[in-house]
Amino acid sequence: MNKDLKEILVTEEEIKEICKRLGKQISEDYKGKKLLLVSVLRGAVVFLADLMREITCDCQIDFLAVSSYDGAKTTGCVKFKKDLDINPQGYDILIVEDILDSGITLTYLKEVLKDRKANSIKICTFLDKPTNHKTDITADYIGKVVPDEFVVGYGLDYNEKYRNLPFVAVLSPEVYA
Repeated sequence: MNKDLKEILVTEEEIKEICKRLGKQISEDYKGKKLLLVSVLRGAVVFLADLMREITCDCQIDFLAVSSYDGAKTTGCVKFKKDLDINPQGYDILIVEDILDSGITLTYLKEVLKDRKANSIKICTFLDKPTNHKTDITADYIGKVVPDEFVVGYGLDYNEKYRNLPFVAVLSPEVYA
């Protein structure tokens, strides 16, 4: 294992099972609806790719790029870097996120999309850190609840590194301290 990593938290096998479980539930819940999967770039793109292959109902995808982090710390301010290409009006939107940490970004995105007249807005997060939430937002679909550790891999990064790991690991504190 990489010397920068403390421990593996979610294995490749667990990731596959999470995507299958969530894909099956989403397929049942959105059958016959106008589903738009909205991925939050960049971290969630790996999860989106695996998840959408498990979804059997019709769906479209689009991407948002927002940021509320500077390195390992949240700034508390959400900035749009890329907006949707598809007008969300009339769609049932499922925001696909890599991790629900503070909840600041997802709370902001839900409000923005609600103002744009989406039929419904739900959240699917690969990982959830409920002990770290700073808003009262909850995800409708949760892959796995994890402890309040700095995690990387499977799309999650630290200063744009480690996204390509096929698993999720806890980053050693010495790396980001």
